[in-house]
Amino acid sequence: MKIKLMVKKDGASLYSAMHDVSDADSFGKACADAWRKLRQRRLDQETSIGALMENIDGNVLDQLSGAQISVERA
Repeated sequence: MKIKLMVKKDGASLYSAMHDVSDADSFGKACADAWRKLRQRRLDQETSIGALMENIDGNVLDQLSGAQISVERA
């Protein structure tokens, strides 16, 4: 089935995408996609190589703390 996976924090959308989910593995892949994109966005926002090196191992969990994750059938 097609689902829409959404992550919001403080009213702002952090992630929203459609995924085909048929089992636990495909749902896990959808969540991993969200994780990768959130991490990449954070790294892309760094303005210098020094800041990038400090945050390259930055924890997406800090960004997700207090966020709302929802799944809707599409």
